[in-house]
Amino acid sequence: MSIGMMLISVELLIMLFILLFVPGDYAGPCFIGFAIGESLGAAALRIAGGIFTKIADIGSDLMKIVFKIKEDDARNPGVIADCTGDNAGDSVGPSADGFETYGVTGVALITFILLGVKEPTIQVQLLVWIFVMRIMMLVSSALAYFINSAIAKARFGNANEMNFETPLTTLVWLTSIVSIVATYIVSYFIIPKLGDGVAGMVPDPSQWWKLASIISCGTLAGALIPELVKVFTSVESRHVNEVVTSAKEGGASLGILSGFVAGNFSAYWLGLSMVALMSIAYFFSQMGLAVAATMIAAPVFAFGLVAFGFLGMGPVTIAVDSYGPVTDNAQSVYELSMIEQVPNVKAEIKKDFNVDVNFDRSKDLLEENDGAGNTFKATAKPVLIGTAVVGATTMIFSIIMALTNGLTTNVAKLSLLHAPFFLGLITGGAMIYWFTGASTQAVTTGAYRAVEFIKANIKLESAEKASVADSKKVVEICTKYAQKGMFNIFLAVFFGTLTFAFVEPFFFIGYLISIAIFGLYQAIFMANAGAAWDNAKKIVETKLKQKGTPLHDATVIGDTVGDPFKDTSSVAMNPVIKFTTLFGLLAVELAVSLAHDQGTGLTHILALCFFAVSVFFVYRSFYGMRISSE
Repeated sequence: MSIGMMLISVELLIMLFILLFVPGDYAGPCFIGFAIGESLGAAALRIAGGIFTKIADIGSDLMKIVFKIKEDDARNPGVIADCTGDNAGDSVGPSADGFETYGVTGVALITFILLGVKEPTIQVQLLVWIFVMRIMMLVSSALAYFINSAIAKARFGNANEMNFETPLTTLVWLTSIVSIVATYIVSYFIIPKLGDGVAGMVPDPSQWWKLASIISCGTLAGALIPELVKVFTSVESRHVNEVVTSAKEGGASLGILSGFVAGNFSAYWLGLSMVALMSIAYFFSQMGLAVAATMIAAPVFAFGLVAFGFLGMGPVTIAVDSYGPVTDNAQSVYELSMIEQVPNVKAEIKKDFNVDVNFDRSKDLLEENDGAGNTFKATAKPVLIGTAVVGATTMIFSIIMALTNGLTTNVAKLSLLHAPFFLGLITGGAMIYWFTGASTQAVTTGAYRAVEFIKANIKLESAEKASVADSKKVVEICTKYAQKGMFNIFLAVFFGTLTFAFVEPFFFIGYLISIAIFGLYQAIFMANAGAAWDNAKKIVETKLKQKGTPLHDATVIGDTVGDPFKDTSSVAMNPVIKFTTLFGLLAVELAVSLAHDQGTGLTHILALCFFAVSVFFVYRSFYGMRISSE
């Protein structure tokens, strides 16, 4: 929670500094540059971190099947790499993603206000309102955290049994409610009469609650979507229990198929929930906002505010996402400590701390807590990817405004009747599916090398921990393939963005819309299918107590299939979509300028060159990463 508060506070300060102290002519490019920098960092950490952590996780988990050893066995050289990966891919990566998402959404709204609102006085009113709302949301998150902490201590301070998901669920809903109430209060005082002070305009005294209602749709989504995710990923979920039931008779094959079902159903319900909340926002945007704010395309601004509301619980979203790797590593640290093998350790603990130790009970609690961590890691992912897609809509509108001179020319090209626009829609889907395959291939090859090394060097005849040298070697393998995978993927995306921006501007608009929509559903499906497989394994371990059985082996295999689904491919789409949109804003501007000065022949030649480079790295992302290539 403290990390989330700090990151978002720092980001808010940077954006305020740009707005207040950078000259107006340079503030816009500064905001865009700041957002692109965030996207670059988040993409690197999400892609490389996601590949690293899942190579280590798969390499470590498969040893449970191969050698019938326990979870996080200290003799396994892959355990240290797994812990490192939890920090790199499942903690640092999501924090960077949340930091970037928060900033990019703000930049998208600021850009829209400057381009889509005609009256300067109203621009200032809306900008002040946006920044005050951000501060309010930070305060609301902190207040909800302390209230929830007091409630949790009162309810569970002396409890012997508890559902570890309950305090986290309470925190999310409490933050949402506090934020929504504060949204209406702050809006009433900041913009009581939108347009007040503008010559020749009658101020609208009703827009404060309409705008507050639009933001509240997003804030509500930040609490509602996690509840829907739990339907498909929680250890109490019927979908997850269906995975276990399938695996009892059908082994890993049927268990994996049931996980696919959970992921696909989750995409349906989460997609409809987003559509419903955005439709409500659209309804409020049609209640005089365009006239009161002298605004072009008020629904687009409303969708941006929904994304803004999504992140109203930014520190809490980062906190519950980070809860997962903390619980995972707590379990690993316990096993690595080998505390149960220390002579007379129970008597020493009783003497020093007056606690009667029950190691079996401790391990059960750690595993149950890890299940809650898996669930809440899953709940944060659709919030971030949903924000990326909804926020990208606002940024795409900025590009459309530039290409159509404020929606006055070339508007007819934003149509399926304009062939390049339609072709762009098709192309975006191709890139999303390639990205999924390339990131999974990097994990597959790296995990193969990690398993190969661990099987050759694990020493089970001794009770000693794995050597430091062997553990370092597994970390080195994970790092090597994470870097190789990221290098190929990022350069293919970078040159692909240049290619499609230079082909034709409205082709590029279609491409951006397509990667946002395809990416949304692909990411939701993969994240929730992976989480269902992960928690099916937890049910077998904690509720059924069937470690080491064929059923456990089947669910471990399902979990390893889900690892790159939920923690590599799905989560990395978020910064990739936003980087493509932000960088595309600059790329398409450059392409249009060159086409105007030199003709379209030059831009098409450059597009072919960029495409050749992009395809080269697409080729390398499989053929250069194949297991047989080394």
